Amino acid sequence: MVIEDNHAILDVITLILESEAFNVEGLNKGADFINHVQKFNPDVIIMDIMLPDTDGRLLLKELKDTAATQHIPVLMISARYNANNYSLDGIEADDFMAKPFNIDELMDKIYALLRK
Repeated sequence: MVIEDNHAILDVITLILESEAFNVEGLNKGADFINHVQKFNPDVIIMDIMLPDTDGRLLLKELKDTAATQHIPVLMISARYNANNYSLDGIEADDFMAKPFNIDELMDKIYALLRK
């Protein structure tokens, strides 16, 4: 599952994942996030921090506070924050990647999260 408000980035990540035989659900905002997650049941979530209707870190907190979804690994992405300053209320994602990012590095991180 990919949550990214920039349609170009969302499309690129989706195409790359689909080319690697992943089933991808793309969202461009955080509305009804937990419902989408529970319905789609993703193996991994790639989520932008800065979304038009919410902060991705709040969605991360909601995900990790929900028993049915707390096991899902999350890769946070952001152009504004970095790996040392993105956490909110002590909640951290399983991994972080700054934008712009390298496609090979993105795939390496996704595969590493899936192996956990």
